[in-house]
Amino acid sequence: MGNDLSGLHHAGLVVEDMTTAISTYRRLGFTVPPPTYPTMPTAAQAPARPVGAANTHISLRRNFVELVTVVQDGQPVPDEAHLMPLKVPADRLPGLLAAVRGAVANLTVCLNRFQGMHILIFDSADLDRVATRLAAAGVGHGGVHAIQRPIETADGIRMVPARYLEINSDEPDAPRGLLPEGRVGVAENTTVLGQRRLEHANGAIDLVGCMMCVPDDALSDFEHRYETYLGCAADRNGPVRTFGLDGDATVSLVAASALPDVLPGEHPPFIPAFVAYTISVHDIAQTERHLRAATVPYTKGRKGELVVPAGEALGAAVIFRTSAG
Repeated sequence: MGNDLSGLHHAGLVVEDMTTAISTYRRLGFTVPPPTYPTMPTAAQAPARPVGAANTHISLRRNFVELVTVVQDGQPVPDEAHLMPLKVPADRLPGLLAAVRGAVANLTVCLNRFQGMHILIFDSADLDRVATRLAAAGVGHGGVHAIQRPIETADGIRMVPARYLEINSDEPDAPRGLLPEGRVGVAENTTVLGQRRLEHANGAIDLVGCMMCVPDDALSDFEHRYETYLGCAADRNGPVRTFGLDGDATVSLVAASALPDVLPGEHPPFIPAFVAYTISVHDIAQTERHLRAATVPYTKGRKGELVVPAGEALGAAVIFRTSAG
């Protein structure tokens, strides 16, 4: 992998209902914090209200899984939700609202395709270097953006700086920041003193893999794109292309005709699509005990991994495997 990237930063699922999503993932054995709902006025002198996108992060050792939903008028806010006021000077309100509308539009496009995984973000310690490399390779992106994101600490939620970029599609009419498979980008990992490390009943440690299903006749095009994004070549195994990342993580591209063999029982409603992600665990037996006790359906893979089907996990299969280290 290119030496300006350092693995997976997070995977994100766009969900229809936050309350249901949190309940589902807690049943899978993840510790899921209450969601955060940003609030702000949508016009001068108007009262603040939930806007944009609400989310929660399932914190892992080095990265996280995000659950995100579009805030819609009339949609109930979960009782446990944290309301996060966004304080914006009046002269900057129109610009921020436009940015919120753009982000919501992309998430809505994703959700209209299907509920599931639509976000894959890689990690970097030098985002400016990544931006320069991608631009030199002819990869369009929206530039480096600075935001604040909530972090769970022992003293409660803190807002910390974060920087990211999103890759743009080559298609002239495609929305900015949205590829055919979803939102793909790079973020700088921020070390936060006192950040709370959550323990998970399923023994989860890290996000260590992502699997994408692509049309057979587009496999080589996707391979070339991700070689450019990641700065490395893929290992080829028939109709599967696998990119090795830091931390023993992988990103796999699977031709649609091969998916029944690679991930039995999965039938994505659209392709290209992210169809699964992999979580490393301390003890696969502990994971299996939890899934059984919670009556979560699963199957066993060829190498002993446990696979919770997409239908039980909000549109993306979850693969649990024993940590390599």
